[in-house]
Amino acid sequence: MPALKEKRFRTTEDFAALLIGGLILLSGLLMLFVSQAGHTTKQQVQINEQMGAETAPFHTVQWYDNLDQLKKLDGEKTKVGSFLKKWTGKPGGWKTNPLKSMSKSEAVAVQERAAVQDTFDKYTAELAALKAAAAAAGEQARQSAYGNDGLNTSATQAIERWREKADSDSSLRKKAGTKPFNKWGYLLLLGLLFVALFGGAQQLRGFQFSRFAVGFIFVFGLAVVCQLLGQQASAKEIGFGYAAWAILLGLLISNTIGTPGWVKAALTSELFIKTGLIILGAEILFGKVLAIGLPGIFVAWVVTPIVLLSTYWFGQKVLKIKSKTLNMTISADMSVCGVSAAVATAAACNAKKEELTMAIGLSMIFTSVMMIVLPIVINSLGLPEVLGGAWIGGTIDATGAVVAAGAFLGDTALNVAATIKMIQNILIGIIAFGVAVYFSRMEGKAEGSDIGWGEVWRRFPKFILGFIGASILFSIIYASSGDDLAYALIDKGVISAWSKNLRGWLFCLAFVSIGLSTNFKELRSHFQGGKPLVLYLCGQAFNLCLTLLMAYIMFYLVFPEITESI
Repeated sequence: MPALKEKRFRTTEDFAALLIGGLILLSGLLMLFVSQAGHTTKQQVQINEQMGAETAPFHTVQWYDNLDQLKKLDGEKTKVGSFLKKWTGKPGGWKTNPLKSMSKSEAVAVQERAAVQDTFDKYTAELAALKAAAAAAGEQARQSAYGNDGLNTSATQAIERWREKADSDSSLRKKAGTKPFNKWGYLLLLGLLFVALFGGAQQLRGFQFSRFAVGFIFVFGLAVVCQLLGQQASAKEIGFGYAAWAILLGLLISNTIGTPGWVKAALTSELFIKTGLIILGAEILFGKVLAIGLPGIFVAWVVTPIVLLSTYWFGQKVLKIKSKTLNMTISADMSVCGVSAAVATAAACNAKKEELTMAIGLSMIFTSVMMIVLPIVINSLGLPEVLGGAWIGGTIDATGAVVAAGAFLGDTALNVAATIKMIQNILIGIIAFGVAVYFSRMEGKAEGSDIGWGEVWRRFPKFILGFIGASILFSIIYASSGDDLAYALIDKGVISAWSKNLRGWLFCLAFVSIGLSTNFKELRSHFQGGKPLVLYLCGQAFNLCLTLLMAYIMFYLVFPEITESI
């Protein structure tokens, strides 16, 4: 019997997701670790020793030069990291001609550099003059042994002017350094990587590799189009990204000309999402979660379960939604973290495919709206950045939308929002387990029998173990590597150059697959007078009010000292 159970598990999507997600994370870690090991660590130690040896009461010009050297040691800037980032990156931004984001010839690059050369030369000269003035002011302060407050102040102000200039005009520097590129070749390599990984996994599950590969050509091609459309400047500005395009175009095809039969073998939406969620686990590092401390934990871990249970109760008792699984999936989608929680919860309660599709659709619509509206409301109310960031992190569903909305308010709000969303993401596994227990027990009572833990384990989405395992593994690596190496290897290496980009592509493939496999006729019966929409609206309204209240209490009344240190 144990052998049979093991064999059955090897044919599941969860096993395939665990296998592919593990390969992606470990291969990225290995490639970047090998490329950075040894010389990078030595350079970091030397630079840190130089920075630590300074005795000035302010950061000197030399200190900032050393800081800039540290940044050049990031994993994504090594030869391996640069290649991985180009290989997995999405198309660039564009306004009127999408082809410009896919390739640029040497002649065009030369022309663009020439167009800004005079302006860039002027900028470079001004920057050099400011740096020289900052160095001179710093030297005067040093000669006085930093005992003259006036000289120290003058040096500090001169250095700040230099750094402000150095941090400005990023678009000008980018244009002055523009190089020819061709994205088509990298996309071909990326498509081949996905065919090898997912086609091989499907072969292990008992499906034909060739059938998957042929259908995947169409799915991947449509995903490329959606990524391209998502990079259009005007659409991107209003939050209409690749996810919305993927669902929309997929639905348009499936509900008009119909999805071709030869494509359907590649519409493994849940496998794509589950693999992406395992990769997401590597980005949830315990050290960063703890940086916000107890206020963030209260906002994420107290409010979220309350909103989830209240919304589910409201759907059952007030709206009287017939499908408990639809009710639960929407409630988890809205209260925890959107698509990720919806997939895990749907798997735990055996929700139908069209119920998951509806929950994801609602999430995408309101995420796009809230990403734009909520920062405007926060600015209008004059809320502090910490409070605004906490509000955004606890209420907007998708992590990418949280980051974008937080950036509207400032760096502090962005960091708080992203960290609270990370803390909230940890609940995915806990919620999935709780839902599996609840629904297995509930069905057992309905059948007049006692469902044991074996049924709970059967329902529990096993890919969540990969999500948790990735988080633990990368947190341990991060904590044991030292701050500089960990940042260069994990934040600006494995995640920035490899896993984060692949996760975005996997979600895009999943949304395309969902659209192509969904028919409006299947969804019509679930609307039931608009009850799912009412459920989402009421639940989100409650979520907004409770999150804002909890964030204010925790950050400004209970733990004000933590807020001051952020």
